[in-house]
Amino acid sequence: MKAILSAVLVLGLLGLCGLARAGDEKADPVGTWKCEYGIEGQMRTSTLMIKKDGDKLAGTMSWTDQKDEPLKDVQLKDGTLTFNAKRVLMGQEFANHYELKIDGDKLKGKLTSDLKGKKYDFDLEAMREKT
Repeated sequence: MKAILSAVLVLGLLGLCGLARAGDEKADPVGTWKCEYGIEGQMRTSTLMIKKDGDKLAGTMSWTDQKDEPLKDVQLKDGTLTFNAKRVLMGQEFANHYELKIDGDKLKGKLTSDLKGKKYDFDLEAMREKT
């Protein structure tokens, strides 16, 4: 009886692990995304490009005045995409961290921008561009 219960428990846990991975497979971040976020009442935009590089994710972030900044630490876990990108604006460098939940062709989450140790949080939404 113990052996049967143990086997059922192990199979159940393996099934849950499979569902978690299946969720990541459904949440496909690959593509080009138009991002919008507000800073001091003004809407800002950027373009996020995510691609597969073997079994890893890679990509770039572009703004109107800064093109193709490589993403670092790109991860997809439980339908949430996280990555870092350096932003240079008016001679100042911002370390940006993104945490975005994928919902089909939409991303929604937070951009945390760090300027010399001071952090700023912004809500960010994005739509996947249709090709």
